[in-house]
Amino acid sequence: MERCTTIDAELSPQQVAQLTVKSQKPKVVFEQPIPEDPSDFANFAVEVANERGRSAGLSNQVAVPTVRTLPAPDDVRAEVGANGVSIFWSGVTGGAAPKHPGVRYSYEVLRRSTKTPNFVAVLDIPLNGPQYSAVDKSSDWEQSYDYKIAGITHFNYGGKDIEVEGDDSPVVHVLVHDTFAPAQPTGVQAVFSGVGQKPFIDLSWAPNTESDLAGYNIYRREGAGAAVKLNKDLVKSPSFRDTQVQAGHTYTYSVSAIDLRNNESAKSEETSESVPQ
Repeated sequence: MERCTTIDAELSPQQVAQLTVKSQKPKVVFEQPIPEDPSDFANFAVEVANERGRSAGLSNQVAVPTVRTLPAPDDVRAEVGANGVSIFWSGVTGGAAPKHPGVRYSYEVLRRSTKTPNFVAVLDIPLNGPQYSAVDKSSDWEQSYDYKIAGITHFNYGGKDIEVEGDDSPVVHVLVHDTFAPAQPTGVQAVFSGVGQKPFIDLSWAPNTESDLAGYNIYRREGAGAAVKLNKDLVKSPSFRDTQVQAGHTYTYSVSAIDLRNNESAKSEETSESVPQ
């Protein structure tokens, strides 16, 4: 990158005087139009001169890529679902993005929380639009998050891949509270055993695959009676042995799944088994 070679602007004496007011923090905002060029950088520095025009030299230089960035979305919203946080926004379509060889554009979903107070990128979404959505599956239950969207310009400069972030969207806040029950257990089977020994009925079913599964509840009823839970503690594996059965009775069973926050699924389809006389 080349060093600064031209003077783009000078502060007037009045502007300099304003910087010396003790009630203000020294701050200058300088805006300079630069030609759009996806293959170059503009370098900026500040030089301070006294009344006699003498200078201590240039400040540190700042290199600014001269590429266009996407406008920031202004309609970002977030919803909590069973699979994570869904983020929605409106943006440009791929066909509406600036066209330059070797330059591509995407939207980046950035997130922060009390555990990570600085925004970090969690998802990179290629242009399709104009309506966008993404699911953050890495969020944790019972945590608060802030989300924002930024347009990213990708290009190569001197053999290096460069990413330039555009303006950020407004921030949306969400509490990832788990009110979502596990899936209803399936494939429940009941089989009687007990010839020559105390009778019992063995239950088995297809295991649930949720990462936050805590266990299962087992329910039994007779005839048109109400279903009664058999287990005192959660059943950890997809099987259960009911030893409290009597000869000549028919029992109807169902199973529910429980997660770590005590959300309970609907009961499975019922299955029945009889104990012979």
